[in-house]
Amino acid sequence: MPISAYVQSAVFFVLAGVALFASAGTFGIAVFWIYLAILAAIFIASFLWLDPDLARERMRPGGKKPPLALQLFSGVMVLHWIIAGLDRGRFHWSDTLPLWLQALGLLALAGSYAFCIWAMHVNRFFSSVVRIQTDRGQHVVSTGPYAVIRHPGYLAGIVVMLASGIALGSWIAAAFLAITTLPFLLYRAITEDRILQAELPGYRDYARRVRWRLIPGLW
Repeated sequence: MPISAYVQSAVFFVLAGVALFASAGTFGIAVFWIYLAILAAIFIASFLWLDPDLARERMRPGGKKPPLALQLFSGVMVLHWIIAGLDRGRFHWSDTLPLWLQALGLLALAGSYAFCIWAMHVNRFFSSVVRIQTDRGQHVVSTGPYAVIRHPGYLAGIVVMLASGIALGSWIAAAFLAITTLPFLLYRAITEDRILQAELPGYRDYARRVRWRLIPGLW
């Protein structure tokens, strides 16, 4: 794993903690600590199990800086942490989620992140942008979760976006994140599938075998 990946992950983790606790004005919100522990576990797992070349591709796809859309996506994540902190720690606008629902959100968050790491472990072409990676010898991957659905990473991302605000105990943060990110993720999933079918050898046949993009039996 390149050193820059460790640094980027550490910065993202610290930013999450600062955004949550500084906006809340207190360190006494237990669910925030659990949320950060899940992030830390996921970062450690990614360092241990993911291909270092994939980490470089995700940080600089095709050797270029990530596009503005992905930078804005990261900004939206930070904003939803700030909203959750303000809601839980200071203003209590919508922090009425029952504990069982927050616990379910934390489980969904952890499970979807783990599912995403599995997909990235299986698919070393799991780039952060939509592109055919001829420079990396991209080919169709049909094992692991890709044997059941064509875009497990997007499914995991959607669940994370739906679960994160709930896990943090803020209805407003949950709504904000869902409204701002779900259209982007669905658009990306549709666009990527079309490009892969048109340009990646063997993908059209794979799509005939694995019918479902995100949810078996539905879509």
